[in-house]
Amino acid sequence: MAGGGEKAVVVTGGSGFVGSHLVRRLLERDYEVRTTVRSVANPAKVRPLRRMQEEFPGRLALFEADLLREGSFDEALSGCRVVFHVASPFFMPEKIKDGRRDMVDPALLGTRNVLASVDRTPTLERVVFTSTVGAIFGDYADVLDMDDQVLSERYFNTTSTVENNPYHYAKTLAERAAWDAEAAQDRWRMVSVNPGLILGPSLAPASESGSLFLLEELFKGYFFYGAPDFSFTTADVREVADAHIAAAENPEAKGRYIVAARTMTSFHEMSRVIRTRYPRDLRLPRTALPHWPVRILGPAFGLTQDYIRKHLGIRFRVDNSRSVHELGIAYRPIEQTVLDHYEAWRRQRSGG
Repeated sequence: MAGGGEKAVVVTGGSGFVGSHLVRRLLERDYEVRTTVRSVANPAKVRPLRRMQEEFPGRLALFEADLLREGSFDEALSGCRVVFHVASPFFMPEKIKDGRRDMVDPALLGTRNVLASVDRTPTLERVVFTSTVGAIFGDYADVLDMDDQVLSERYFNTTSTVENNPYHYAKTLAERAAWDAEAAQDRWRMVSVNPGLILGPSLAPASESGSLFLLEELFKGYFFYGAPDFSFTTADVREVADAHIAAAENPEAKGRYIVAARTMTSFHEMSRVIRTRYPRDLRLPRTALPHWPVRILGPAFGLTQDYIRKHLGIRFRVDNSRSVHELGIAYRPIEQTVLDHYEAWRRQRSGG
């Protein structure tokens, strides 16, 4: 493993939802993979990676690295040509006590620390940066001001703040800082992958982080009386992993790539898809809620009137053509993604 070579790559945050899929896809494509985790001593977190080490002997190495500790990525990056910077703090909104301390500082500092290691690693030529569509828009209402009301890579989120949507704000600052770091030198090039809400089967253990649990309320039955009219830009985790690899392998790849289905999917559509296979699951809503009860009851569920006004009932189209033409992404049907996501959630709930 030491000494790197043409096929040695680094994935930061390999124990996460996206990171573990990316590590697996890279191993299947004959790469030598080094991945960083915050602690090798957390057996539940690293178990999926340990299994991959058994399945692909000698091809996967684990390194401990902390986003907030300067220089902690140097060893993993040494001798490598490509780094996939996937690791990022993610908290559910209700878990965020202090937006700057919990979200913004780790995302920004983590990105700067990883890119400082890149600057110190003479073999490194390409950085693939995991961003989000949340670095393109803050609220859905923002997209209505874009050309033809279509989401495209040309825009940056200018409306989120540390108080209003700290996760999107943190990801926007981190991505901007990464582009600034790229512009300040001419040895390595960066490509950014900006996925929508990432769904699909999980290789990682159940945790509070990751988009797997943004749908927990739907699955648990919070909306059994009716689905509020909220829609999501969605991406399958397998397509997100493939987009990262294509961004590294295609020498022409540059700039930002939205990875998301062209049309949004609502809570109601998701539950309809799941009910086709699980018709007896009574927790899933059979009807869509009109807007007025959501406006009245939303604040009781932690939704501000401002949030409701900027998201409820708003749908827009997504221009994913760059990911299709330049990265070769073929998007699978949303029905398959939603069902795989739901089945992974059921398995985790049953401990299977």
